[in-house]
Amino acid sequence: MTAVELVTPPRLERTAATDEPRWVRYAAIGTAVAFLVLFLLLPLILVFAEALRQGLAAYLDAISEPDSLAAIRLTLLVAAIAVPANLIFGLAASWAIAKFEFKGKSLLMTLIDLPFSISPVIAGLVYVLVFGANSYLGAWLQSHGITIIFAVPGIVLATIFVTFPFVARELIPLMQDQGKQDEEAALSLGARGWQTFLFITIPNAKWALLYGVLLCNARAMGEFGAVSVVSGHIRGETNTMPLHVEILYNEYAFVGAFAVASLLALLALVTLVVKSFLEWRFAAELANGARH
Repeated sequence: MTAVELVTPPRLERTAATDEPRWVRYAAIGTAVAFLVLFLLLPLILVFAEALRQGLAAYLDAISEPDSLAAIRLTLLVAAIAVPANLIFGLAASWAIAKFEFKGKSLLMTLIDLPFSISPVIAGLVYVLVFGANSYLGAWLQSHGITIIFAVPGIVLATIFVTFPFVARELIPLMQDQGKQDEEAALSLGARGWQTFLFITIPNAKWALLYGVLLCNARAMGEFGAVSVVSGHIRGETNTMPLHVEILYNEYAFVGAFAVASLLALLALVTLVVKSFLEWRFAAELANGARH
């Protein structure tokens, strides 16, 4: 027997993360699927089933009822104001954090995450304390005929507060990963600051920007806690769709409650479908952007 034949290759160590027994993988997949079906898919199906329990005509009557239409209009109006506001804030904050060094940068990043860590109900109470009738600004606002709490402006402000991290949190990691090379190259070629922002920074982050806008829009339409505190629950005036669902349910108008809830769920599903379509359609470009 030669020396070559006596040498045996070292046995590779099994890695726990990639070489688990088959039953472990199946158990993990089965657990995840079971949770999704039990806590996500089944409730969603029941919402639509309850909404259509008395037929399509009853469903359409519930949605076309004046108070429901007012709630739908207000929800879309609030989202139409809150999302562009958060888009501007998210772009400005992420650009400043990712591209510049300044004092208070860590504090700014912490403040951006504040709505994630604070209860929406507390956010609503804060706005009541600041803009309510008994607040420091209350007398001045009333003397100038400005109503914020229990009116649309308060709902918009509360929605902006709870949704403003979504765009910024999508953009900041991507911009930090991309670095400043493209902007510096454009500046060295004679481009102005706003030109680099419009034609270099934004195109490089367009998909993260779009994801942030979609998530922000979904949360803005479904926000309940903060809006409930500042809205006053005035039927037909300050009730958004989530608040209207609660009122109908408490009044045992189950078909109406589930009909409006199904419409809200449908809007959220459309958002997710658009997001998934974009991920599938532009997968290659997203991968290139991640490796940028």
